[in-house]
Amino acid sequence: MQIAYFAVGKTTSAAVRQLTDEYFGRIQRYARFEEIVIDNTTVKATDAEAVKAMEGDLLLKKILPQDYVVLLDERGKEYSSEEFAVYLQKLFNRSPRRLCFVTGGAYGFSEAVYARADGMLRLSKMTLAHQLVRAVFAEQLYRAFTIIHHEPYHHR
Repeated sequence: MQIAYFAVGKTTSAAVRQLTDEYFGRIQRYARFEEIVIDNTTVKATDAEAVKAMEGDLLLKKILPQDYVVLLDERGKEYSSEEFAVYLQKLFNRSPRRLCFVTGGAYGFSEAVYARADGMLRLSKMTLAHQLVRAVFAEQLYRAFTIIHHEPYHHR
């Protein structure tokens, strides 16, 4: 199983980057994992819809037709850590070539990206800082793997 995490834009906080790298590194024990950062510095529009459309185009160029795509989005389904582990295991059982989790830009996703998505996941009812989503998701993905493998990281 290969997992890809797509993020629009770079992380500018060294602390967030360090934490994200720590958990993404731990995930390598369980699956082939790659982080793909979509460079949005070429997007020069000021209108939110135009920004979403341009970022969406950049993102969709990196997603393969056979990928299973899950958007991290406020409209998605919210899970507990245990429920997310079950969801993740079900996705693995489907045997997609590559499982892709995607964080959009500051304005969210274009309609074209929503149309391409196979699922949507919500991390919290609270609004999280765009860059912080990466660290929270990285930790929860690692936690899900430890739950699936019955390892002691997750305590009930």
